[in-house]
Parts: sequence; structure tokens; C-alpha cells
Amino acid sequence: LTRCVVRAPRWFHRGVTGLEAEALLKSRGIHGSFLARPSKKNVGDFSLSVRVQDDVTHIRIQNTGDYYDLYGGEKFATLSELVDYYTNDSGTLQDRDGQIIEIKYPLNSSDPTTERWYHGHLSGPNAEKMLGKREEPGTYLVRGSLSKPGDFVLSVLTSEKTKKGDRRVTHIKILCQRYTVGDTTFYDSLTDLVEHYKKVGIEEISGHWVHLKQPFYTTRVNAADIDTRVRLLDQMAKNPEENPGEKSKAGFWEEFDALQKLEAKVKKSREEGQRPENKSKNRYKNILPFNDTRVVLETADPTVVGSDYINANYVRDTLRPDNDKVFIATQGCLLTTVNDFWQMVWQEKTRVIVMTTREVEKGRNKCVPYWPAVDAYKEVGAYVVTCLSETDASDYKVRVLEMAPLNEKTRIWHYQYLSWPDHGVPQEPGGVLSFLAQVNAKQEMFPDAGPMVIHCSAGIGRTGTFMVIDMILHSIDIQGVDCDIDIQKCIQMVREQRSGMVQTEAQYKFIYLAVSEHIQRESLDLPPPPRTMLKRKHTEATAHGAHTRNTPLTFDLFGTASSFKTCPIISLSPSPGHCRRVTSVALVGVLGW
Repeated sequence: LTRCVVRAPRWFHRGVTGLEAEALLKSRGIHGSFLARPSKKNVGDFSLSVRVQDDVTHIRIQNTGDYYDLYGGEKFATLSELVDYYTNDSGTLQDRDGQIIEIKYPLNSSDPTTERWYHGHLSGPNAEKMLGKREEPGTYLVRGSLSKPGDFVLSVLTSEKTKKGDRRVTHIKILCQRYTVGDTTFYDSLTDLVEHYKKVGIEEISGHWVHLKQPFYTTRVNAADIDTRVRLLDQMAKNPEENPGEKSKAGFWEEFDALQKLEAKVKKSREEGQRPENKSKNRYKNILPFNDTRVVLETADPTVVGSDYINANYVRDTLRPDNDKVFIATQGCLLTTVNDFWQMVWQEKTRVIVMTTREVEKGRNKCVPYWPAVDAYKEVGAYVVTCLSETDASDYKVRVLEMAPLNEKTRIWHYQYLSWPDHGVPQEPGGVLSFLAQVNAKQEMFPDAGPMVIHCSAGIGRTGTFMVIDMILHSIDIQGVDCDIDIQKCIQMVREQRSGMVQTEAQYKFIYLAVSEHIQRESLDLPPPPRTMLKRKHTEATAHGAHTRNTPLTFDLFGTASSFKTCPIISLSPSPGHCRRVTSVALVGVLGW
């Protein structure tokens, strides 16, 4: 597990005692998990509780009124800055016995409300930046206070203009003891407070009135609460009578529509795909790779324009520095691009290919078979690909392929998912989750393998859905079910690497449902989905390959699948004696591409 970057103090638990912190960390945390809480012994101070193996250590944090420190350590203006410093390898902690205390994984507290206008611990400048993009005065959000953990801030876009000509954003502090904005009225919850001031407005000290008209919704959600978010989005979409005239601005549609508008602002060059020499290599004339992330074929003839081109992009999770996994998203092969496809597989050292479509759907060609039949071989440019076996499961095929040029052999696994319907998405995500588990288990058997290649027909709809689900689940597996996730933001991130990823609202919602089911499995501590019994059409040998600071500060402590198919193994070789095996997985029947 790698150290994560802490960006927002969801790790602050304002009502937790030392004993309760120990219980939380022992039941929900792992080695390196931590939380911060108010000190019960010294009012105004705080405690940092950290899981160290099977025990919990409590570190006292002093708040002098001028700065925060660990009684003699580095000094910081805010509690967040102190915690960030020690979680990002800038500072190392050790106890009196010299044992290193690792502060890695925040154990997040539950949000004080499930309302979508609550944005967690968002900074003031970021709140102003977000609200400033809206045109309607009265747009508001609620966020956690960074300067005083436990309190909240109501940020509202006003009709007044600043000296720069922008609309002014006002920030109104909400005290946490009983929710109040500082007057004599108290409320039992943030929701009650917001609902009251939506009706009557708030008068600032300057005499200006602030009116709360429309909420600025967040797409961020604590992973453990995603089931609640799904129900809320579904309820909004199914009950338009509660908000007459707003059916088109509710639920999943609202979030996906906002995502579509954001993509229109992405202006990146697709010049290589637009070259006359490369037009015949694109399955769809308007679905082209961005230049800055495209895969460049390294063996191209420099004297032939466009010979290094393939409609494919590298895609990685740039939101999570702890995720170094790289994918390649590409289109389904054309007859004219099969050789280029295998050249890409070879140069990238790919061991797993995932195909998310059938070869033909609804009478339309989605991808030419770029692999040979079982026990046959196919010459593809400088390589020879041999299909060693093909195995059927209930919903997918696995093919074992061997690819060979010169004197090297490589085995490749080709997974083809067959249970995605021609229209829409699967009724439930369990099959896709089981399939993902199988694919990742195979990829992890080869630590030195290159990017997993994923494709459908256009390489954006089902391909993007598969990748985003995998990225979100990876974050949850690394950081725990209490981490923050943002599905819309993740899709926006992958769309900046290949345009159009995740094509439909149905696919967008399916990602939510897949994550929700994964969380339910984690919460119930269910074992991984059982491996599907496979029926081999041909037996082949088992694949060969690898299975899968600074000076420390001393301080005082106190307290102690059933929906996919396996396809044949393919061997690629240009000359006798050199083979590489590749496995490819195909997802079939997904709406979009």
C-alpha cells in the first residue's frame, strides 16, 4: 500500500473520545490509519489517534492560539497543514522507543448530512472559484471549516460585484455546538438551519441581505455512503411532482448533463487522427485520439507519414498519486489496423487484453476477429499469433494466445465479455465485478507487464465505463470504504485523456451501482466472487511468468463471475522460435460502443 495525499480533513471526528477512537480504528482501520479529534483533557487542544499494527497510539496536538504543533515539533497555522505534513513524507514521527509511527490512511468521519449541497472540507478560495462559475445570485453550498475543525461555513454567491467585476461570495460561519450562525436561534441539524434561512434570508453585519435560492450540488461522496446517494439520485428522478418543471434537472441526468457540458470546454489537438493518411485507420471519423496521450508505434517508418498512428490513448488515474496503473483505450480493430494493434501489444508488453463487445451486434460489425482460431496461427506484420486455447464461461470467453517474433515467446490472455446487452446496461453489476476480479487477478500475476489494453467498438463507451469502475474500486481497496470518491470528476479526468469516455447516462448510473455493490460486499465482509468453472475447448500448458526521510521527531505519547467468457490464448511470432502469449478479454453487448 502506498501513502495517500490528504486534501480535506474528513479525518476529523468532533464527538469521539479516546476509547471510541480506539474502537473505530481497530474495527475499521488498518496499520497506518488515523483520525484527529478534540482533546477531552485540554480544551482547545487536539489528539491524533493512529493505528500501529494491532494497537492504537494517541499523539497530543497543542493549539496555542497562534499555531498548532506536537509539543516541540514543527509549527503550523492549521490542523490540516500539520496532518498533511506528516502524511506526505515531509516529517517522520517516532516514539520514545524509536518505533516509527506511520500516518498513512485517514479514517473518515461520516458527513453531518446527506444533503448534496454539503461539500465536505472545501477551502474558501475553492468555494469562491466554484460559485463564481455560476451566474445565479443566491447559489449556495455548505462546507466544513478548515480554520476551526468541527464548525461549518455557508458560502453564498451574492448579486454584488467586487472591484474585479466578479460577483462577491460571502462566507457565513455556522457554529457546531447547536447549529447557529451566531444569533440567538439554534437548530438541531444543518438541514434545519439551511431550510430556515432559505425562507427568511440572512442579514450581514454590513446590512446586506443574503438569500439562499439554489444549491450548488457536489458529486463527491464518502464511499461508505454511496448507497444513500444512489437512492437520493433515484428519488429525485422519480418524483418530479415534488419539484414541478424540474424533472430534467434532477438525479443522474443532472450530473451526467453537467459532465457533458464540461467536456465541451476541453480543447485538445487531434491532428494526427485527422491526417488524410490516417483517416482509413479510424472506425468512426469523429472519434479520434488526443495527440498528447496517443500511443505512438515505435517501429514506424519515419519516411512514411502516419505510419506511427493507431487510434489509441494511454489512460491513467491522475487524481490518485498512489495508483500507478496504466490502461490503453482503443477502438475495435479494422481489417487495415490488425497489424498495428498487435505491434502496439508487443511494444507495450501487454499481457491482458479486454474486449467489451461481440464481433457483430445487431448486424453491425463492431470489431474484426484479430485472433486466429484454436490451434491455428495468424501472421500479423512482423509477428505470428497462435491461439493455444479458448475457454467458455457463462458470460465470457478467455483465449490464450502466443505472440512471437525473433527468438522470444510471450503469452497473452484475451478476455471477451459477452453479457452486456445490445441496448442499455446489465440489470445488475455483479457479473461485471466478478469479471473485473478475474481480469485483475491475471494482470497481477505479471508484475512487469505493460498496460492492460481495453477496447469495445469505438473505445470510449463500455471501455470508459470499465476503466472508471476499476479506478474507483482501486481507490476504495487502497484507502478503505471511508474514503471520498467523485465519479463525475473521475470521468472528467479520463475524458481529458480520451474524449467521450462513458457515453450514456445509463453507463454513468451503472458505475454508481457497481461501486455500491462493491461497498456492500466489503461491508458484509463477503469473500471475493468464486472463479467460474470453465469448459476448455483446448488444453495448453500453464503460462510462464512471474506470479503473480527526514530526521525523526520524538514526542510523548499517552494511551495506548459469472458474466464473462474466457477466450483462446494467442501466440504472436514473425519467425519460428519467437513467441509471446497474450490474453484478451472482451465485454460484449454494452450500449454505446
